[in-house]
Amino acid sequence: MMRFLYSDQLNDFPKLRDAMFRDRADQFKHRLGWEVSVDADGFERDEYDDLNPLYVIWERADGSHGGSMRFLPSVGRTMVNDHFAHLADTQIASPAIWECTRFCLAADAEPNVSALLMLAGSELMTRFGVTHFVGVFDARMVRIYQRIGASPEVLGSVGEGRDQISVGLWSFTQSALLRLQKRAGVSLAVSQHWARRAFGDSDRVAWAA
Repeated sequence: MMRFLYSDQLNDFPKLRDAMFRDRADQFKHRLGWEVSVDADGFERDEYDDLNPLYVIWERADGSHGGSMRFLPSVGRTMVNDHFAHLADTQIASPAIWECTRFCLAADAEPNVSALLMLAGSELMTRFGVTHFVGVFDARMVRIYQRIGASPEVLGSVGEGRDQISVGLWSFTQSALLRLQKRAGVSLAVSQHWARRAFGDSDRVAWAA
């Protein structure tokens, strides 16, 4: 099932929380070789996890982590504006744009988890009146985005080959959503149910800062 959890709600799901931060360490530190910090518990956390972000988390049947993303509104502090504004050639700050970071998959994640996460992201757009997501990604993610039909508009890049880092802007057309549903293997009604369970029946909700 898909969980939508703010940081201050994670303690209600300790198994899911711990598995997410450990899978982040495995992916970003060990598999990708990024310069990230891993603490004594084996967790990968950074300063943006302290800003009460909203996490979208695929929870497996046993309560463990299958994949996740982290969201922050661009009108506050974001990784893109703090560290990568030179790639976008501007500060990105709009209530209609959220930053998406720490796109993480468990090492043994099922093939449809990427699409499930992206589909859940589209529910956030509907619920919060968001038109675009902005995020930083490396060259290895390009193939994943292409495969699930969710490639971004690239605003700027630095580096070459596998070392290339880019800032991208995502939006979802109706045709893209239909492709995501097919890849995810769930209907729009199911993804809407996950969102209603988290945010209620209202069409629009406010950010819980």
